[in-house]
Amino acid sequence: MQSLVPLEAELPTEEPPRPERRPLVLGGVAGFAIGSLLIGVLWAVSGSNAGANADAVAACEAMDRVGDLPLTTQGDGKVGSSLLDPGLVQRISAARDLAAAAAVQNKNYQELADHIDGVSRMVISLHFNDGVGHRHYELAKQLCARI
Repeated sequence: MQSLVPLEAELPTEEPPRPERRPLVLGGVAGFAIGSLLIGVLWAVSGSNAGANADAVAACEAMDRVGDLPLTTQGDGKVGSSLLDPGLVQRISAARDLAAAAAVQNKNYQELADHIDGVSRMVISLHFNDGVGHRHYELAKQLCARI
């Protein structure tokens, strides 16, 4: 015959308590958040200087395509339209806008933006006999040579 085993002996014993996962989950979430923040900051910092430098280089390239500015005027004090290269005003305006955008992102380009703005004011007013405007032009070319 079979022996009778009491029911208490057949019941499984209790499992040992498992360690809590909460500290591991919190550590993982905190690490992810800190890593994401650092990557975002580094991306923002590296992108702003690169964009500013590209804008400054593009402004200088536009200035290079301008060539030499006319020095002479007609008897009425205005530059003759035949003396102006096609696109001169547009290139100077584009260079001014690009240099201003570079200066907004990186203050190191503010001097370049100021000189190109001086050239732009001279060109737009068509007063090519303005010595200050030509001085701005020379200084802008010198700054462009260093970029």
